[in-house]
Amino acid sequence: MKFYNREKEIQRLHDIQQQSLENAQFTVITGRRRIGKTQLLLKATAQQPTLYFFVSRKAEAFLCQDFQQEIFEKLNIPLLGNSTDFGKLFLFLMQLSKERSFNLIIDEFQEFLNINPSIYSDMQHHWDLNKGESRMNLLVCGSVHSLMHKIFEDYKAPLFGRATGFLHVRPFPTSVLKDILSEHRPHYTSEDLLALFAFTGGVAKYVQLFVDNKALTLKKMLDLMICEDSPFIADGKNMLIEEFGKDYSVYFTILSAIARGENTRGKIEACVGKEIGGYLTRLEKDYNLIGKNTPIFAKTETKNVRYAIEDNFLTFWFRFIYKYSHIIEIAQHEELKKIIERDYQTFSGKILERYFRQKFIEQGGYTKIGGFWDKNGQNEIDLIALNELQRTAQIAEIKRNEQHIRCNILKNKVEAMTKIIGELNGYSIEYLGLSMKNM
Repeated sequence: MKFYNREKEIQRLHDIQQQSLENAQFTVITGRRRIGKTQLLLKATAQQPTLYFFVSRKAEAFLCQDFQQEIFEKLNIPLLGNSTDFGKLFLFLMQLSKERSFNLIIDEFQEFLNINPSIYSDMQHHWDLNKGESRMNLLVCGSVHSLMHKIFEDYKAPLFGRATGFLHVRPFPTSVLKDILSEHRPHYTSEDLLALFAFTGGVAKYVQLFVDNKALTLKKMLDLMICEDSPFIADGKNMLIEEFGKDYSVYFTILSAIARGENTRGKIEACVGKEIGGYLTRLEKDYNLIGKNTPIFAKTETKNVRYAIEDNFLTFWFRFIYKYSHIIEIAQHEELKKIIERDYQTFSGKILERYFRQKFIEQGGYTKIGGFWDKNGQNEIDLIALNELQRTAQIAEIKRNEQHIRCNILKNKVEAMTKIIGELNGYSIEYLGLSMKNM
């Protein structure tokens, strides 16, 4: 699959590179695994003098050998001796950058924690002493969110406050998913688009797998995802085990409960069988995996909270692959596909709400977007998009099938909501019925 999108990110990285010609830059690039951080960095630095260091789990001495070979091949600079100390190697590059500007990409930067954590202190020392005269464009990226947070945002960490910029790589927007489908399956259906959004959430690697395997219909996507050699089946576990460590089973139980619709704290605790306040906080703040949703007009201190997994692929993975892992263990993949097909309409109906909310965010022109439900979980409104400056509101009911939309019922819900909270008094309201036809 060719390189799509990322124009804004590439322009940002080009601007940073230009700044590094005058003053050293230290940029931290984050984003979930498979999002395309490495390809973005390589694309943005193409045709520029660039070193690419990948931090694999091997001894520091062997890593330094690899890095010295990269320095020789890319900058044509032989090193005297055989350095086994990354700190010394980094010092050499900092000093070299005073004479010539270049990019230094360090991929999977958090892995130094497993190899030699003192590397971060060495880098801090050499950066602080040499950055004033350096013209290095240092770009570090990592996929383990909690560890990258610890390295750069914990005030006790050696590299706290050293980064000159942060760039968070996000999934493809819905418009790009449509462009990709248009190019590779010109006569795609709304069902195909919804499936691609539901299974990938715009994560570049997953989209690439579907494109490269010509799996761009709902049926073909499921066939690729649920088969004996599927790259998708183990990916959820592989991505999160390192984040959660020894407590992963508790976190997995929480995420599995949320994925199947147990989205309040009380319901989740009933599934887990223990108090989970601290776990929920870490999932939201440290791991960036769940969102804490409240009704659009709720006060900050409200307890009317619903939790959701932010990542579409992980929502699917916990709802079907993790929940039915016992079926996969006995290689009954066809039976699992039957279960997914049975439950897919309900599952994808919720994803469709997420799709339209994302689409409204992308098109802009609103100051607040959300949904509404009362404290009893009733009187639900799928989507409310406000422009508080213009005093306008678009309020939508979202259904897979347009024939199931009842705008008169939606109006009654809005009237009941307004009587309770009064927030829409004086607003010009447009009522919408959104279905797969409107994607």
